Amino acid sequence: MMHQPTHVNYLFDPYCGWCYGASSALQKIQKLENVALELTPTGLFADAGARPMDHRFAQYAWSNDQRIAQLTGRVFSEKYWRDVLGNHDVRFDSTNATLALTAVTLSQPKRALKALLAIQEARFIHGLDINSISVLTDILDEIDLTEAALRLRNRDGELMAINARSISSAQKKMHEFAIQGVPNLIVTKGPEQRIVDGSYLYANTTPLLDYLKYD
Repeated sequence: MMHQPTHVNYLFDPYCGWCYGASSALQKIQKLENVALELTPTGLFADAGARPMDHRFAQYAWSNDQRIAQLTGRVFSEKYWRDVLGNHDVRFDSTNATLALTAVTLSQPKRALKALLAIQEARFIHGLDINSISVLTDILDEIDLTEAALRLRNRDGELMAINARSISSAQKKMHEFAIQGVPNLIVTKGPEQRIVDGSYLYANTTPLLDYLKYD
């Protein structure tokens, strides 16, 4: 007998290097039978959470990124170091990248993870400014998410309202479960709901996948 699907809320921010490092695990989770993966952007580095990019913060981010690369095999390129972390005229601000993902969720939710990875790779591999609306719409167009790209260009009222509600809901979840950062998972299996620490998304993911697959 088929049980009620396990629901996985993935709390993340598209600017988070550790969230980028979790990409392989998320792709495995998405392929599991009877497991529903929901991407839940937290707005951690958006709006009030954004900050200027300066040399000290760039060095801190790059040091973290090297640890993530060693642990996960994900690429953080020299172009990213030079053109993104080295560009102190561009803020560390995930507002528009988060909005882009909300536009995808409204139009083709099953492709949200693909869009997230494309946006992350644009930043961390190709060194593009993913705070730029034109860069983001180009990314979405390239992977045939044209409806989402159009909504992002127009930034219609419905999109803006749903994005704000989504971030507010995610932040309430973080407060409710005393979650301080990202990535993290909120896993619902029947009446049971629990936090699974984001550290399980790296290295050996077998225990996490087994937990999600089996009752």
